[in-house]
Amino acid sequence: MSKALEGRVAVVTGASSGIGEAAAEHLAELGATVVVLARRADRLTDLVTRVEKNGGQALAIAADVSDAASVQAAADRVAAEFGGADLLFNNAGVMLPAPVDERRSDLWQREIDTNVTGLMNAIGAFVPQLIASAAARGVADLINTSSIGAQNIYPNFAVYCGTKAFVTHTSRQLRAELGGRNVRVSVVEPGLVRTELQSHVTDKGANDWLDGVKDSLEWLTPEDVARTVGFIAALPPRVNLQQVTVMPTAQAS
Repeated sequence: MSKALEGRVAVVTGASSGIGEAAAEHLAELGATVVVLARRADRLTDLVTRVEKNGGQALAIAADVSDAASVQAAADRVAAEFGGADLLFNNAGVMLPAPVDERRSDLWQREIDTNVTGLMNAIGAFVPQLIASAAARGVADLINTSSIGAQNIYPNFAVYCGTKAFVTHTSRQLRAELGGRNVRVSVVEPGLVRTELQSHVTDKGANDWLDGVKDSLEWLTPEDVARTVGFIAALPPRVNLQQVTVMPTAQAS
């Protein structure tokens, strides 16, 4: 698999940290040209520098996935410079839990804007490129990041888990819609992963729970999930892993 993705163009959203950052580096190691999208342009610049230092090719585009025009402009640039993408790793997301009776509508809206609207903005902008690429080369990939929260129940995480359930179920629906055109659709549902996502949590109950499991089990690393994404994309065109749940060995649920 050393250069299993050579010749492919992979777009990664939420690439400025965590899973997105690790996935961009790993996909580049597998030979893909990577286009990294996020709001924090300085971090993207550092990421591109590392990819190129390791012999890869990368392009940074500052974009906010919650802004449809911003994402479309990024897609237009990918089409102009590379002829279009044939892999979209739709990874941007936020986790902002709070008890529902606190009525933190500001947090709810941020989660919906990024995890749901942002997901669909990227799909709307890049799926036409994926379809065209699949017609030309026989395969393209849409890989979405969900969460184990799409399946399980976590107090104070209702809106976050609801947005991730949307990601999982929408991915299943899109697979039925796009599979016949050789666009594989996969959803990855990680369990506990050590990223900066936890640092955004302000709810005391959620932080107490996260602190309680912080040292009781070995969490996944972003690189673990990145390797899973690379494995999915490197499979033969006839193989589509529809849904992959990636859990720490000791995490029960």
